[in-house]
Amino acid sequence: MGYVDDHLMPNERVVYRTTLHWIVFLGPALASLVLIGLPWLIAAWIKYRSSEFAVTDKRLIVKTGFIQRQTSEMLLQKVESISVDQSVMGRMLDFGTVTIRGTGGTPEVYARIRRPLELRRNAHFATTSETA
Repeated sequence: MGYVDDHLMPNERVVYRTTLHWIVFLGPALASLVLIGLPWLIAAWIKYRSSEFAVTDKRLIVKTGFIQRQTSEMLLQKVESISVDQSVMGRMLDFGTVTIRGTGGTPEVYARIRRPLELRRNAHFATTSETA
């Protein structure tokens, strides 16, 4: 069980869940070929394993960090916009940067998210099904 599962509200269910994309390992893996990047590779693995992104039927939940944890939980009705930026490589490998803006808040930017369009689609679907 992860952070999201441990912090669900009563009767709240996860609609969609994703993680960072495996691309986070590419740079460290290439550098580890010359043995200087092994700590970088380990750091990427820790970052990958300690990040959670989920859309529930009520909230958008993001948890990053291992030692220094950062969490963001936003009610779906308070999400003003979710934008996705993908490079050519990001489109080919299906990862990108997700920017979440809440009503009256500052944008939260998360890079190298796996299947970012699916995250946005599920957040939109959960919002519209909640109001229906």
